[in-house]
Amino acid sequence: MNAKVSVLFYARRAKKTTDGLIPIYQRITVDGKRIEVSTKRYVESNKWSVEQGRMKGNTTEARSLNTYLEMLKAKVYEYQKEIIQEGLEISFDTMRSKVLGTSENKRMLITIFQDHNNKVEALLGDEFAPGTLERYKTSLKHTQDFLQWKYKISDIDIKQIDHAFICDYEFYLRSERKCNNNTAVKYIKNFGKIIRLCMANGWLDKNPFVNYKAKVKEVERVFLTWDEIIAVQEKVFTSERLNLVKDIFLFSCYTGLAYIDVKQLTHKNISIGIDGERWIFKNRQKTETRSSIPLLPPAMAIINKYKDHPQCLIEEKLLPVLSNQKMNSYLKEIADACGINKELTFHIARHTFATTVTLTNGVPIESVSKMLGHKNLRTTQHYAKILDRKVSDDMLLLKEKLSALHQQASKKAAGE
Repeated sequence: MNAKVSVLFYARRAKKTTDGLIPIYQRITVDGKRIEVSTKRYVESNKWSVEQGRMKGNTTEARSLNTYLEMLKAKVYEYQKEIIQEGLEISFDTMRSKVLGTSENKRMLITIFQDHNNKVEALLGDEFAPGTLERYKTSLKHTQDFLQWKYKISDIDIKQIDHAFICDYEFYLRSERKCNNNTAVKYIKNFGKIIRLCMANGWLDKNPFVNYKAKVKEVERVFLTWDEIIAVQEKVFTSERLNLVKDIFLFSCYTGLAYIDVKQLTHKNISIGIDGERWIFKNRQKTETRSSIPLLPPAMAIINKYKDHPQCLIEEKLLPVLSNQKMNSYLKEIADACGINKELTFHIARHTFATTVTLTNGVPIESVSKMLGHKNLRTTQHYAKILDRKVSDDMLLLKEKLSALHQQASKKAAGE
């Protein structure tokens, strides 16, 4: 709770100078405690009004001195405003630090966050992808909006960030920003990186995330079945643009590459693999992990189809890829035309490769993980949902083996 602050001026008659002048002092009272500082101004004893706390009269000298005292008084209330903006409570200690100029050099959250984002932007293309920068910019904006919503301030000392701050921030994201669970957790994790940065620099003694727990909920991954893949593959559109988008989407279904990786492909990414066949070798944009993918015949056919396309020749790219926004817009038309009742996006192609194209057909998850460019199997498991049909096929084989074992046991028992 903020303390009450009052300001007055008085003259110390006991400290009269040799020429008969008395010094004027400023008294700032904060919840009954006094801060007294010299104004470095003097006045004749008979010209000072004890009741009004100012110099008597309307002379030029009086007006000048009284204006100066009003400026000092206004400065106190300016300090009060600064304390509130810094997210601190108005107390005797915080006010005294401001008045006496003994405030420590504070580390401010938004300043640190912006500096972090500036460094990410400077390393764009080398260590960070554009999407990463955009994510941190959005996180910074949410953090700034939260400070205004909760505290009516534009920045805050990082030492004021505690467990309650993080919980309130999460509540704000869920209630005011209407973020779902995973989106809210993502923004909190981005914020957590800034806190870890502060910890690493020794600016924070205690990690406010110590007792905080947030869990990402597993999202049902959407993918196409074989029937849906064939429906898209066999559909011929009158629009050349729709046929182009269809082909590039199918290329991703047969390679598992994300949009940005398909867009960046050049002929230099195609080489002969260990089996003497053509493979795609590429470091993923998102993780810089190397993907090694044998080219299936449908994917190779699409490459050959567009090898002489003007855009490919001019840009020296493998495929004439449109913007992600346009691709997803056209994919909605393709889904409608093919009778696919799913929210079709380009990323669904990657899920489709992991499930319908590879795992369902018996490709080991370790191989799928390597082709997807994942660093660990846990990530692959999120993408690669084993279909019920695959489980059914596996169990059918088990039933047949068990049946054969039972028959062998029965014959053996009968023979005995």
